[in-house]
Amino acid sequence: NNTDHWPRGKLLGGSSSINAMFWIRGAREDFDAWRDAGNPGWSYDDLLPAFKALEDNEAGADQWRGIGGPLHITDCSTAVHPLTKRYLAAGQQAGLPLNRDFNGAVQEGVGIYQITTRNGRRMSAARAFLRPAMKRKNVRVEMNALATRILFEGKRAVGIEYLQNGETKTARAGREVILSGGSINSPQLLQLSGIGPSALLGALGIPVIHANENVGANLQDHVGINYTYRGRLPTLNQILRPWWGKLMVGMQYVLLRSGPLSLSMNNAGGFFRTDPALSRPNMQLYFQAFSTVIPKSGERPILTPDPWPGFSIGLSNCRPSSRGEIMIRSSNPRDYPKIVANAFSTEADVAEMLAAVKFVRKIAAMPAMADIIEEEVLPGPSIKSDADLIQDFRKRSGTVYHPVSTCRMGPDAARAVVDPRLRVHGLAGLRVIDASIFPDNITGNTNAASIVTGWKGAELVLEDQK
Repeated sequence: NNTDHWPRGKLLGGSSSINAMFWIRGAREDFDAWRDAGNPGWSYDDLLPAFKALEDNEAGADQWRGIGGPLHITDCSTAVHPLTKRYLAAGQQAGLPLNRDFNGAVQEGVGIYQITTRNGRRMSAARAFLRPAMKRKNVRVEMNALATRILFEGKRAVGIEYLQNGETKTARAGREVILSGGSINSPQLLQLSGIGPSALLGALGIPVIHANENVGANLQDHVGINYTYRGRLPTLNQILRPWWGKLMVGMQYVLLRSGPLSLSMNNAGGFFRTDPALSRPNMQLYFQAFSTVIPKSGERPILTPDPWPGFSIGLSNCRPSSRGEIMIRSSNPRDYPKIVANAFSTEADVAEMLAAVKFVRKIAAMPAMADIIEEEVLPGPSIKSDADLIQDFRKRSGTVYHPVSTCRMGPDAARAVVDPRLRVHGLAGLRVIDASIFPDNITGNTNAASIVTGWKGAELVLEDQK
């Protein structure tokens, strides 16, 4: 019954402008499962050319990576905190291989994350794709605008209604309306427009344009937790806590576009399986060379790290079986929808997380890490039994900000919202192109898969206009 914070990127670039910047595509089997669910064109081999085409990977081109694309991918292997090397060594001592490219032939192992930056600056979807397109005469971006509903003539979408500076405005579609509101706003806007569960819409006085019980259902998210340690070696805490340290890293970033502010908060991580019988990893690891157990009230934790050398090993599940939902509370588009995450609502999710947190402790107990650990701060050495570990992660875990599948893709209108060409079932002139269409969640951070969905969606739009 926990309450969690679910932020969204309400600016150009969406949540790619506020995320952790990891560039993780997902596992081959994730996309092959999409295809096998009746979605031709969405297998890993189908999407690999798109992944490579959109990348400008500074690690260079190979069978898996691309160069020359609009989105720059940074190799951080030479810029990480020295403690990261100990984490990588401990991961290998615990039985995981060293993986130099999580987007390569295999995903399992520990390694350094590639991130979406260029010269120390975030490469959001807006910076990589939208801003260059805004130079064209046929692209216009409206700012400070809130979409309120999709306009229909019968079963055909013909435009949108939106609020801007207190005024209600409309925009007519020449050919079709493309909804890219994300996994929270896309189902919200569909429901506000009369597309969704008929009982919900009727109770709120919204005329039903097309009944579909799947709109807002099937919510999936990655849920994570940190294990935090007091160390015997310096961490970023000693740099980021004092005022002079904040000034130093600020100047380092402004003048050189380098240092901690040019990187993701998690330098390294990895992927592992809690059951060797699994075909691919079901857990993701994160290593951060700072800790924020006791942030000051009202301050962002990263700006107030702990007054002792601390670091964390975090993890999140990749493909949980728990399902939630996102449903509107009223017909007012300014009201946030009701989000029911339903995390750990299945025994399978609880069992795999229990195995996963035990593996985190195994990594910390390896010589490379144990030699520099003074104590486990969270959850602490008193948390030992399975029951205590489960109670702890039920209490402390939270979203990793990867909600998907609330407008899921599939060939069967009885089980999906959009078809394999991202057209909304039962309607004309309307597509959804964002992470809400994922049939199921992927193994890893969702930004790369969201961007390739946009790339693929654009290809489908162009193909259908020929």
